Amino acid sequence: MDELVEQLKSHIIRVLRLEDVQPEKIDPEAPLFKQGLGLDSIDALELIMMLEREYGIRITSIEVGWKAFASVKALAGFIREQRDCHGEK
Repeated sequence: MDELVEQLKSHIIRVLRLEDVQPEKIDPEAPLFKQGLGLDSIDALELIMMLEREYGIRITSIEVGWKAFASVKALAGFIREQRDCHGEK
């Protein structure tokens, strides 16, 4: 099991106060916005702040944000990519 994906699921639930959602019920490949979890633009801002706070990663443009927030799996890939670019583990 992918530890970062599971960690992100827990962060998303906590940050967005999705009290009725369990981590195991989140499909890592499902869209975060519209279908899937059905998040909105306010949720996106919360997730951006979570990325900065928890991972030290900034979203630099709308295009980058949409790609990164396509799914939990995409978000984990984005975090790994940013860590690799900055020599972190």
